[in-house]
Amino acid sequence: MELYSGHINKLIEELAALPGIGEKSAQRLAFYIINLPSDRVEKLARVLTEAKSNVRYCESCFTLTDKEICPICANPKRNHKTIMVVENPRDLAAYEKTGKFEGLYHVLHGSISPMLGIGPGDIKLKELVKRLEGDVEEVIIATNSSLEGETTAMYISKLIKPTGIKVTRIASGVPVGGDLENIDEVTLLRALEGRIEL
Repeated sequence: MELYSGHINKLIEELAALPGIGEKSAQRLAFYIINLPSDRVEKLARVLTEAKSNVRYCESCFTLTDKEICPICANPKRNHKTIMVVENPRDLAAYEKTGKFEGLYHVLHGSISPMLGIGPGDIKLKELVKRLEGDVEEVIIATNSSLEGETTAMYISKLIKPTGIKVTRIASGVPVGGDLENIDEVTLLRALEGRIEL
């Protein structure tokens, strides 16, 4: 049984199809949008359409941008000799929020996952190798510590090591406020290996 009319149901259905939006959130958003003034709804629709039409991959690092080269790659103050490899633009954004990394990024848009049929050719690895033909001194691998992330990190490491470029992996470990007894062995081992002198 349909609770609402066709247009409302279509709106709820489309919103519920977005990642992280369940049925109740979709209903809340739908009613919020319907109750907005017409000019705000038109602006929202226009912004969505413009973003879809104008956003593309940076020609250098493959993050999302509306220019040929993203602001990070275009910034002459960044260290162009250090590249941090991340899985997706959200990971890049997370590191940028720290304000501590001054190098460039390379966004893979995924990770190697034989179980899902995703191989090295399905992510932006060829593009990474091409970038390394320039003046690069270090590649920091910042993929997730999942099985797929670790597989990708190992693959990249084996790919780059013969070139003589320094390859490092981000340390991962115990979260602040985490009890050691509740943390898995791999995380504890990585925390131990990534320790620093105090």
